[in-house]
Amino acid sequence: MSITANLLQLKKELDTVHVKLIAVSKTKPVQDIREAYDAGQRIFGENMVQELVEKQPQLPQDIEWHLIGHLQTNKVKYIAPFISLIHSVDSLKLLQEINKQAEKNNRVIDCLLQVYIADEETKYGLGFDEVIELLRSEDFAALKHVRITGLMGIATNTENPKQLKEEFYELKTLFDGIKQSFFRKADYFKEISMGMSADYKIAIEQGSTMVRIGSTIFGGRPKKG
Repeated sequence: MSITANLLQLKKELDTVHVKLIAVSKTKPVQDIREAYDAGQRIFGENMVQELVEKQPQLPQDIEWHLIGHLQTNKVKYIAPFISLIHSVDSLKLLQEINKQAEKNNRVIDCLLQVYIADEETKYGLGFDEVIELLRSEDFAALKHVRITGLMGIATNTENPKQLKEEFYELKTLFDGIKQSFFRKADYFKEISMGMSADYKIAIEQGSTMVRIGSTIFGGRPKKG
Protein backbone atom coordinates (compact mmCIF):
# COMPACT_ATOMS: atom_id res chain seq x y z
CA MET A 1 0.00 0.00 0.00
CA SER A 2 1.04 3.59 -0.59
CA ILE A 3 1.92 6.08 2.14
CA THR A 4 -1.36 7.86 1.40
CA ALA A 5 -3.42 4.67 1.73
CA ASN A 6 -1.62 3.63 4.93
CA LEU A 7 -2.14 7.07 6.44
CA LEU A 8 -5.82 7.35 5.57
CA GLN A 9 -6.53 3.92 7.03
CA LEU A 10 -4.71 4.83 10.25
CA LYS A 11 -6.39 8.23 10.56
CA LYS A 12 -9.80 6.62 10.17
CA GLU A 13 -8.95 4.29 13.04
CA LEU A 14 -7.55 7.02 15.31
CA ASP A 15 -10.24 9.62 14.65
CA THR A 16 -12.78 7.45 16.46
CA VAL A 17 -10.69 7.54 19.66
CA HIS A 18 -9.48 11.18 19.38
CA VAL A 19 -5.78 10.31 19.53
CA LYS A 20 -3.18 12.52 17.81
CA LEU A 21 -1.03 10.85 15.20
CA ILE A 22 2.64 11.77 15.06
CA ALA A 23 4.01 10.45 11.77
CA VAL A 24 7.58 9.39 12.53
CA SER A 25 9.55 10.48 9.49
CA LYS A 26 13.12 9.81 10.66
CA THR A 27 15.38 8.58 7.80
CA LYS A 28 12.54 9.21 5.33
CA PRO A 29 13.13 11.47 2.32
CA VAL A 30 11.38 14.81 1.93
CA GLN A 31 9.19 13.45 -0.90
CA ASP A 32 7.72 10.78 1.42
CA ILE A 33 6.89 13.43 4.02
CA ARG A 34 5.36 15.57 1.28
CA GLU A 35 3.12 12.65 0.23
CA ALA A 36 1.92 12.23 3.82
CA TYR A 37 1.39 16.01 4.04
CA ASP A 38 -0.66 16.00 0.84
CA ALA A 39 -2.79 13.22 2.36
CA GLY A 40 -3.63 15.54 5.26
CA GLN A 41 -0.96 14.75 7.88
CA ARG A 42 0.41 17.82 9.68
CA ILE A 43 2.36 16.46 12.68
CA PHE A 44 5.72 14.80 12.04
CA GLY A 45 8.23 13.40 14.52
CA GLU A 46 11.99 13.30 14.01
CA ASN A 47 14.69 11.68 16.15
CA MET A 48 17.81 13.52 15.02
CA VAL A 49 18.25 17.28 15.25
CA GLN A 50 20.51 17.50 12.20
CA GLU A 51 18.05 15.63 10.01
CA LEU A 52 15.15 17.73 11.26
CA VAL A 53 16.98 21.00 10.62
CA GLU A 54 17.76 19.90 7.05
CA LYS A 55 14.17 18.87 6.27
CA GLN A 56 12.25 21.69 7.93
CA PRO A 57 13.00 24.47 5.37
CA GLN A 58 12.19 22.17 2.44
CA LEU A 59 8.63 21.47 3.56
CA PRO A 60 5.44 23.50 4.17
CA GLN A 61 5.68 25.91 7.06
CA ASP A 62 2.41 24.80 8.68
CA ILE A 63 3.92 21.42 9.62
CA GLU A 64 4.05 20.85 13.37
CA TRP A 65 7.46 19.32 14.08
CA HIS A 66 7.96 17.14 17.16
CA LEU A 67 11.38 16.05 18.43
CA ILE A 68 10.90 12.51 19.75
CA GLY A 69 14.48 11.27 20.04
CA HIS A 70 17.09 11.81 22.73
CA LEU A 71 18.08 15.48 22.77
CA GLN A 72 21.53 16.77 23.73
CA THR A 73 21.69 20.21 25.33
CA ASN A 74 24.14 21.53 22.70
CA LYS A 75 21.61 20.81 19.92
CA VAL A 76 18.62 22.64 21.41
CA LYS A 77 19.51 25.98 19.80
CA TYR A 78 19.08 24.57 16.29
CA ILE A 79 15.43 23.60 16.76
CA ALA A 80 14.33 26.29 19.26
CA PRO A 81 13.06 28.72 16.58
CA PHE A 82 10.44 26.33 15.16
CA ILE A 83 9.90 23.15 17.20
CA SER A 84 6.27 22.58 18.30
CA LEU A 85 6.79 19.91 20.96
CA ILE A 86 9.80 18.16 22.51
CA HIS A 87 8.77 14.70 23.75
CA SER A 88 12.10 13.64 25.22
CA VAL A 89 12.94 15.93 28.15
CA ASP A 90 14.80 13.67 30.58
CA SER A 91 16.63 16.11 32.88
CA LEU A 92 16.32 19.50 34.54
CA LYS A 93 19.54 20.55 32.79
CA LEU A 94 17.97 19.92 29.38
CA LEU A 95 14.80 21.77 30.39
CA GLN A 96 16.88 24.75 31.50
CA GLU A 97 18.66 24.85 28.14
CA ILE A 98 15.34 24.64 26.26
CA ASN A 99 14.08 27.52 28.42
CA LYS A 100 17.20 29.57 27.62
CA GLN A 101 16.93 29.03 23.87
CA ALA A 102 13.16 29.61 23.88
CA GLU A 103 13.72 32.95 25.61
CA LYS A 104 16.25 33.93 22.93
CA ASN A 105 13.59 33.21 20.32
CA ASN A 106 10.92 35.04 22.32
CA ARG A 107 8.67 32.01 22.62
CA VAL A 108 7.46 29.32 25.03
CA ILE A 109 8.30 25.76 23.98
CA ASP A 110 5.97 22.92 24.89
CA CYS A 111 7.66 19.86 26.36
CA LEU A 112 6.84 16.40 27.64
CA LEU A 113 8.80 14.79 30.44
CA GLN A 114 10.14 11.44 29.27
CA VAL A 115 9.55 8.79 31.92
CA TYR A 116 11.50 5.55 32.13
CA ILE A 117 8.93 2.74 32.00
CA ALA A 118 10.73 -0.01 30.08
CA ASP A 119 12.46 -3.10 31.39
CA GLU A 120 15.54 -2.20 29.31
CA GLU A 121 18.69 -0.30 30.20
CA THR A 122 19.02 1.24 26.74
CA LYS A 123 16.05 3.58 27.14
CA TYR A 124 16.28 7.15 28.43
CA GLY A 125 13.94 8.80 30.88
CA LEU A 126 13.31 10.09 34.37
CA GLY A 127 12.36 7.76 37.20
CA PHE A 128 8.92 8.32 38.74
CA ASP A 129 10.46 9.92 41.83
CA GLU A 130 12.73 12.11 39.66
CA VAL A 131 9.71 13.53 37.82
CA ILE A 132 8.14 14.61 41.11
CA GLU A 133 11.46 15.98 42.40
CA LEU A 134 11.91 18.05 39.23
CA LEU A 135 8.40 19.49 39.36
CA ARG A 136 8.80 20.40 43.05
CA SER A 137 12.11 22.18 42.54
CA GLU A 138 12.62 25.94 42.69
CA ASP A 139 14.80 25.63 39.59
CA PHE A 140 11.80 24.35 37.62
CA ALA A 141 9.52 27.07 39.02
CA ALA A 142 11.94 29.68 37.65
CA LEU A 143 11.52 28.52 34.03
CA LYS A 144 9.15 30.86 32.20
CA HIS A 145 9.77 29.83 28.58
CA VAL A 146 8.89 26.14 28.75
CA ARG A 147 5.51 24.57 29.33
CA ILE A 148 5.10 20.96 30.46
CA THR A 149 2.08 19.61 28.59
CA GLY A 150 2.35 15.96 29.64
CA LEU A 151 4.46 12.82 29.80
CA MET A 152 6.09 10.49 27.30
CA GLY A 153 7.19 6.88 27.67
CA ILE A 154 8.69 4.13 25.53
CA ALA A 155 7.65 0.62 26.47
CA THR A 156 9.89 -2.44 26.46
CA ASN A 157 10.50 -3.90 23.00
CA THR A 158 8.48 -7.04 23.65
CA GLU A 159 5.58 -8.94 22.13
CA ASN A 160 4.19 -9.67 25.59
CA PRO A 161 0.90 -7.70 25.70
CA LYS A 162 0.59 -8.09 29.48
CA GLN A 163 3.93 -6.39 30.08
CA LEU A 164 3.15 -3.59 27.61
CA LYS A 165 -0.23 -3.02 29.23
CA GLU A 166 1.36 -2.80 32.70
CA GLU A 167 4.03 -0.32 31.56
CA PHE A 168 1.51 1.94 29.83
CA TYR A 169 -0.86 1.66 32.82
CA GLU A 170 1.94 2.79 35.16
CA LEU A 171 2.62 5.86 33.01
CA LYS A 172 -1.08 6.78 32.90
CA THR A 173 -1.32 6.36 36.69
CA LEU A 174 1.71 8.64 37.16
CA PHE A 175 0.20 11.18 34.76
CA ASP A 176 -3.06 11.24 36.73
CA GLY A 177 -1.21 11.73 40.02
CA ILE A 178 0.97 14.52 38.64
CA LYS A 179 -1.97 16.31 37.08
CA GLN A 180 -3.75 16.23 40.43
CA SER A 181 -0.69 17.40 42.40
CA PHE A 182 0.95 19.95 40.08
CA PHE A 183 -1.32 20.84 37.16
CA ARG A 184 -4.86 20.61 38.53
CA LYS A 185 -5.89 23.96 37.05
CA ALA A 186 -3.71 23.72 33.93
CA ASP A 187 -5.82 22.67 30.95
CA TYR A 188 -2.66 22.36 28.82
CA PHE A 189 -1.31 19.41 30.87
CA LYS A 190 -3.19 16.76 28.92
CA GLU A 191 -0.83 14.70 26.73
CA ILE A 192 0.40 11.15 27.24
CA SER A 193 2.69 10.24 24.36
CA MET A 194 2.94 6.45 24.31
CA GLY A 195 2.60 3.79 21.68
CA MET A 196 4.43 3.08 18.41
CA SER A 197 3.67 0.93 15.34
CA ALA A 198 3.94 -2.37 17.23
CA ASP A 199 2.06 -1.45 20.41
CA TYR A 200 -0.08 1.64 19.77
CA LYS A 201 -3.41 -0.21 20.14
CA ILE A 202 -2.52 -1.30 23.69
CA ALA A 203 -1.25 2.22 24.44
CA ILE A 204 -4.55 3.76 23.33
CA GLU A 205 -6.49 1.31 25.51
CA GLN A 206 -4.37 2.51 28.46
CA GLY A 207 -5.03 6.21 27.84
CA SER A 208 -2.50 7.44 25.28
CA THR A 209 -3.37 10.78 23.65
CA MET A 210 -0.52 10.72 21.10
CA VAL A 211 0.93 7.79 19.17
CA ARG A 212 4.27 7.89 17.36
CA ILE A 213 3.96 5.79 14.22
CA GLY A 214 6.52 5.37 11.45
CA SER A 215 6.73 1.98 9.73
CA THR A 216 2.94 1.48 9.57
CA ILE A 217 2.79 4.67 7.46
CA PHE A 218 6.09 4.81 5.58
CA GLY A 219 7.07 1.13 5.52
CA GLY A 220 10.15 -0.35 7.20
CA ARG A 221 13.42 1.54 7.29
CA PRO A 222 16.13 0.36 4.91
CA LYS A 223 18.63 -1.96 6.55
CA LYS A 224 22.10 -0.51 6.94
CA GLY A 225 24.58 -2.35 4.79
